Amino acid sequence: MQQHTVRFKQVDVFTSTPLKGNPLAVVFDADALDTEQMQAIAQWTNLSETTFLLKPTDPSADYRVRIFTTHGELPFAGHPTLGTAHAWREAGNQPKQPGRLVQQCAAGLIELTEEDNARNVWAFAAPPARVTPLAQGEYAALADALRSDAIDYTAQPCAVDNGPQWLVIRMKSAAAVLALKPDAAALGRVAQTVGAHGIAAYGPHDPDGPATFELRCLMLGGGLGVGEDPVTGSANAAVAGLLTAQNNRPGMQYTVRQGTAIGRAGDISVRYDDAAGKTWIGGASVTIIDGTFRLPSTHARNQPE
Repeated sequence: MQQHTVRFKQVDVFTSTPLKGNPLAVVFDADALDTEQMQAIAQWTNLSETTFLLKPTDPSADYRVRIFTTHGELPFAGHPTLGTAHAWREAGNQPKQPGRLVQQCAAGLIELTEEDNARNVWAFAAPPARVTPLAQGEYAALADALRSDAIDYTAQPCAVDNGPQWLVIRMKSAAAVLALKPDAAALGRVAQTVGAHGIAAYGPHDPDGPATFELRCLMLGGGLGVGEDPVTGSANAAVAGLLTAQNNRPGMQYTVRQGTAIGRAGDISVRYDDAAGKTWIGGASVTIIDGTFRLPSTHARNQPE
């Protein structure tokens, strides 16, 4: 059988240590693949997300990307944005402006900036988000679903839609976040009242702790799949935006640790640039697999979208 070959990388995002971040599959030269084929590849890789690099249709963009979970396409997601930028640059591509990238995706144009060249750290500008407060009448159901009495209601739980839809919940401490053993079905019912498909629970570490906040992201279906996500760019963007909206910023920059509960060591940086009106979500990436992806020739139909 004839085969069609495209370049392929699998990278670990939000870490400098292999196997400690959130894996991402990146398929290059994907203009000849259609939606059905991309979805089939994403199901086969069986990662939380697989991205497909295409030629941009907007002249201001460096590249275009489509982002797929095993269940469907996302307009935007954070760790695929950073991981794709890393893979694109590592493949020898040069940005139109040094130290800056513009990614075209279904959510529009996403700006990225190089934070630390030596450590392969890029940051993306958090996209606009729609915020929906959780009704107070749902608070008791939320506490029961989380099986926790450590929710910090001084910061109202809110759904934040920045592509994925997260119900953001502040806990009283990082320890309370790590202790969560929720009832996923009950939690899903609460999240559905505000259109969310995932829970982003965060809490502060002690001043001498490993990061400013601990974060856990529990995916409850929809386009996000089911389970705990190791490290999540969109959820960190959601938390960062909500901290601003609720006047709870810990400063102009802070750090987040994520993935601890499942044996990962995600390292996220957040930086506010009020002068430019941007919030930057950053992290390192490291390549784990670099090679080619073989497809039957029938999987290249020259039908770019």
